Order: sequence, then structure tokens, then C-alpha cells
Amino acid sequence: MTTFEIIQSATSILTTLGVGIAAYQLFLTKRGAQSDFEDSFSEQYRSIVADLPLKALLGQSLTDQEIEASLRTFYNYFDLCNEQAFLAARGRLDSKTWANWREGIEQQMRRPAFVEAWRRLRPQLDGSFDDFRALLPISERSFKN
Repeated sequence: MTTFEIIQSATSILTTLGVGIAAYQLFLTKRGAQSDFEDSFSEQYRSIVADLPLKALLGQSLTDQEIEASLRTFYNYFDLCNEQAFLAARGRLDSKTWANWREGIEQQMRRPAFVEAWRRLRPQLDGSFDDFRALLPISERSFKN
């Protein structure tokens, strides 16, 4: 093998190695961006539930006045859930992240205050929130007035 052939082989190997490193860097960048994207939803969630009555989060019923006073916050929660479900249906969320979030949504929607808030808001939503409705653990029929 001549010196030129050795240099050519080494160059090919180094080029292949460089392409592999660049591809790995792109993978890491994409994964970091995905993580940041999903973390922003977690921050929104924490911000929203911080404004809900603790009783609601603990699975206790709320009075009519407490529900009415918190309807905007419940609406924000349902809107966030709908957006998460929309993105999950289009493959924009990591499947493990979505499985975790979906489980949390299903748990919340078994709590009396969330059920009551959804029952009150649902008739006014005029066909929106379809992605959220699709994952509700409780049949839509149970929410009819």
C-alpha cells in the first residue's frame, strides 16, 4: 500500500467518523430541545395547579362557590391537557412522557372537583377540546346535565 493510499484510507475513515460525531451531536441537540419543550408543559402545569384549591387536588369535593371561583383555573388545566393530548396524537411528545402525563390527567379527572368543573364548562366549549375529550376516563355521557 502506498503512502497516498494510506492517506486516502485515513481520510475516508476520519470523514466517516466526523459524520458519525455530527449525527450524534444532532441527536443530543434534538433530545435536549425535546426535553426543554416538555419541561415547559410541566412548568405550566405546576403554575396552574398552584392556583387550584388544595381540596380539589386531594380529591375532596368543593362547594359551588369554590368551583365557580376556580372555573378559570380549571379551564386553563383542561386547555393544557387538550394541548398535550393534541401534541401526543401527532407524535410531538416522548411516549414515556405522554404515558406519565396521561395517567396524571386520568387521575385528576376522577376527582370530584375536576369532574364538576368539567361538567360546568363542557356545554360552553362548543365542540372544542376534542383531544382532551378523547382521553377522558369517564364517559362523556356522565357529564350531560
